[in-house]
Amino acid sequence: MISGYMVEYSDLKEVWFIVSPQNPLKEKSTLLEDHQRLMMANIAVEDDPRLRASNIEFHLPKPSYTIDTLTYLREKYPQKEFILIAGSDTLPTLYKWKNYKELLNQYEFLIYPRPFAEKSPYDDHPHVHFVPAPLIEISSSFIRKGISEGKNMNYFLPDKVWKYIEEMHFYS
Repeated sequence: MISGYMVEYSDLKEVWFIVSPQNPLKEKSTLLEDHQRLMMANIAVEDDPRLRASNIEFHLPKPSYTIDTLTYLREKYPQKEFILIAGSDTLPTLYKWKNYKELLNQYEFLIYPRPFAEKSPYDDHPHVHFVPAPLIEISSSFIRKGISEGKNMNYFLPDKVWKYIEEMHFYS
């Protein structure tokens, strides 16, 4: 939903979903296998040419650091400008990211305002732009938890993704 909003209501021409094999701030054991997450991302975006799933981090050193990925993308696609899209709940822990000051100074951030997100020292940074998008209290954690509790979460996901999750018995 957020990526759809971004391509409709901002100057972005496309949104890339970078599937990360190892986010240093997440416990690897809590994630599905890389290829399964990439498959779900591909299924989710396959009907919109403005959205694209990418396995680019699968071929970069682990763990995956945003600054390294963006450096690689900038070299590989010099004609493109890369902008980070993140939820406002990300900003209070941005200081934990590798070279976060460099990220803030070299890249624009489009921030989706998450309900109940804490204020951060980066909220007023000139490269941090809050997007006036409708607030939705849906997160991947919420969806995974609902599935694990046996709830029908099909209305929160693209139909094809929901069917894939059911077929593969993910999160249950």
